[in-house]
Amino acid sequence: MTNDQHHIQLNNLLYSCVDQKQRGSEQLIVEHALGYLISGEIHLQTNNGVIVLEEGSIGIMRRNQLVKSIKVPPPGGVFKSLNIFITQDFLRKYCAENKIEAQEKYTGAPMIQLSPDPFLKGYFDSLVPYFDSRAPASDNMADLKTKEAVELILRRGPEFYRYLFDFTEPYKIDLEAYMNQNYMFNVPTSQFARLTGRSLASFKRDFEKVFNTSPGQWLQQRRLSEAYYLIREKGRKPSDVYLDVGFENLSHFSYSFKKTFGMAPSMV
Repeated sequence: MTNDQHHIQLNNLLYSCVDQKQRGSEQLIVEHALGYLISGEIHLQTNNGVIVLEEGSIGIMRRNQLVKSIKVPPPGGVFKSLNIFITQDFLRKYCAENKIEAQEKYTGAPMIQLSPDPFLKGYFDSLVPYFDSRAPASDNMADLKTKEAVELILRRGPEFYRYLFDFTEPYKIDLEAYMNQNYMFNVPTSQFARLTGRSLASFKRDFEKVFNTSPGQWLQQRRLSEAYYLIREKGRKPSDVYLDVGFENLSHFSYSFKKTFGMAPSMV
C-alpha cells in the first residue's frame, strides 16, 4: 500500500484527491489504465494536443503512452479520481483461462472515452469502500476487480479485444520524428529507447547518426529552444514554461537557459 498526501494506492487500484491544481508526477503510462473522474477536470497533454476530461468521464488509456496530466479541482471543491491498472501479466493469464488468442497489433486511438453506463458506474462505486477504510485489497480481491474491469471493457465491443490483448512490444520506428514529437516528456533515455523499439545501446548509436550529438545534449538544447520561443514570441512566463518543455525544476532551467543564451529567461 502506497500513500502520500493526495494519493492512495492499494495493489493496482489508485485513488487521487487534490484540493488545488496539481501536475501529475508520472509521464509514462506503463500499463493499460481504466479511470473514472469523480469530480473536477483532468487535462491530458499528448503529442497530439490537449484532451480535457470533465466530471463523470470514464476512459481507458493504453500502455506505453507519454502523457502529462494536470488535475484541476472544481471551484470550492476537490479533484477526485479512481484508476485501475491492468497489467500485461494479468491479461496473458486472462487469455489463457478464457482461451483467447493474442491479437494483431492495435493501431487505433490510445485514449478512448467510454460513455458511462450503470455497469461501469456501479463498478467504480464498488471500489470506493477500499479507500475509505484504507484496507489493502488482497491479491485475490484485486484479481477479481481487475477481471471485472476487463469484462466490462470487452462488453463494449469486439474492437477492445485487440486493444487489450495486443502483447507486441514497441517496434523500431522513425527516431527523428518520434523525438521531435515527444522531447517535452521528462522520462529517462532508457524509456525513449524502448518506446522507439531499440535497446539503449542501439538508441544511442542511432541517435548520434541522426542528430550528431548525444540524447542528453540534444534534449536539453531542444527544450531550451522551445522555451526561448514560448517566452519571446508567445509572452509566456519562465515559471509557466519550464515544466511544459521537460525540465524538472526552475533553478536548473534558469541556469541552463542563461548558460546557453547569455541571459536569464526573465530578461528575454
